[in-house]
Amino acid sequence: MGRIIAVANQKGGVGKTTTTINLSACLAEKGKNVLTIDIDPQGNTSSGLGVKKNELSFTVYDLIIGNCSIEECLVENVYENLSLLPSNVNLAGAEIELIGVEEREFILKKEIEKVRDKYDFIIIDCPPSLNTLTVNAMTTADTVLVPIQCEYYALEGLSQLIHTINLVRQRLNPQLEIEGVVFTMYDARTNLSLQVVENVKQNLEQNIYKTIIPRNVRLAEAPSHGLPINIYDPKSAGAEGYRDLADEVIEKK
Repeated sequence: MGRIIAVANQKGGVGKTTTTINLSACLAEKGKNVLTIDIDPQGNTSSGLGVKKNELSFTVYDLIIGNCSIEECLVENVYENLSLLPSNVNLAGAEIELIGVEEREFILKKEIEKVRDKYDFIIIDCPPSLNTLTVNAMTTADTVLVPIQCEYYALEGLSQLIHTINLVRQRLNPQLEIEGVVFTMYDARTNLSLQVVENVKQNLEQNIYKTIIPRNVRLAEAPSHGLPINIYDPKSAGAEGYRDLADEVIEKK
């Protein structure tokens, strides 16, 4: 059975999509069979993996509203060992179309159960909000991985996210756990980055990954080329960071 990890934080710009793309790619590089699910209407994970998201016949939107099967939506072997359920702006309409639909919180879960045993890891990129799509991701997932940017407002909104995870656990998915927190955009030259890490460690009882993802120009450039960092610049600090994170995630299994 594949391990399903939702990458979530309702705060935007913390490195959710970057983490989804590069953790998926580094797990695949290590020989794991990975499915990445883009459940963000911005579709940045899809384009960041080199998929032309606006030229697709079917996306996660079609899957959720029942227009296609999971096999029709799947883009297989985007890279070796890595497949994708893509998304584009059409997904923004799903929220309204699902109003009144029975068990709408479990639509994604029911679809993913059909293919779960084909993968070692299933990584879900969530939108930067706590809406029906995010709840679908959390009812599907075993754990939630929370990227936190090393900046002043890092803890803001985190308590709200943890509250949401607890609510989902109580009402929809009793098995849901917090996978852990990963620090992103760490700048070793600033005291602030160091203070944020210490502050979060003191205030958070959750598992915190040892790996800290550095602020890295190559990491920022890679999505515009439609490549994960381990392919765009395999020797960069960003690539090494996500390989280390992948190792930690694998060890937790």
